[in-house]
Amino acid sequence: MGDLKVIQTVSDMHRTADEMRASGLRIGLVPTMGYLHGGHLSLIRQARRASDRVVVSIFVNPMQFGPQEDYATYPSDFERDVKLIQGMGGDLVYAPSAKEMYPEGYATYVAVERLTQHLCGPTRPRHFRGVTTVVTKLFAAVKPHVAVLGQKDAQQAVVVRQMVRDLDLDVEIRVAPTVREADGLARSSRNVYLSPGERREAPVLYQALQEARSLVAQGERRAAVVVEAMRQRIAARPHARIDYVCVVNAEDLRPVEALSGAVLFALAVRFGKARLIDNFQVSL
Repeated sequence: MGDLKVIQTVSDMHRTADEMRASGLRIGLVPTMGYLHGGHLSLIRQARRASDRVVVSIFVNPMQFGPQEDYATYPSDFERDVKLIQGMGGDLVYAPSAKEMYPEGYATYVAVERLTQHLCGPTRPRHFRGVTTVVTKLFAAVKPHVAVLGQKDAQQAVVVRQMVRDLDLDVEIRVAPTVREADGLARSSRNVYLSPGERREAPVLYQALQEARSLVAQGERRAAVVVEAMRQRIAARPHARIDYVCVVNAEDLRPVEALSGAVLFALAVRFGKARLIDNFQVSL
């Protein structure tokens, strides 16, 4: 696989990270679960600009999946991912096994309170504990100076930033804009689950967010009015099952009634097997 190095153990990753830091190199990390798409590639591109060595982690984290979720069927194509990372100028792939990350007797978890109570938290109760635990472990192994996350997972980015602050972790968190298909659908590894009919309907998430943006531009400041307009647009699609449509404060993720300051419009909608999320942020 060319010059791209693949590391599969924590001890090898520690040694390599120590060597890079000792050489004065700035390490950038892009954490992924693999099955890369254009959104991931944009994160790698930003990490390339912000660091001397780019590490892309590929790890489907069992801890962030609920019992009825798609851990066992999550899409995977490791060789394709490695070629894409190499093509984007990545330097190293960190791809530990689940047994390497969570050996027998594993008993430690990292949990961020409050910020995980809204949006995806209620329907995915163990999800964020899994995310913050694995990100902490990735930071410990890779020892990055900067990590690049995607805006599509806005709540995740807010939660990770809080964790970094609270635990005094010396990692700069950067958030890259959402990358979309031509029809507005946010790129996601789970888009592969969509049937042709569901795929035709899925851009309604983006259309609902655009409608919200338009209402705000026209001066609407009542969150309930904007949310109802978004819900009606999504509900008109026969395959769509709404998980949530919310307007929250962009910093503490608490629902708001009146739109002012930095607010996040966020939604999660199921189409068959796929649970898709999207959002946009605005300052008023």
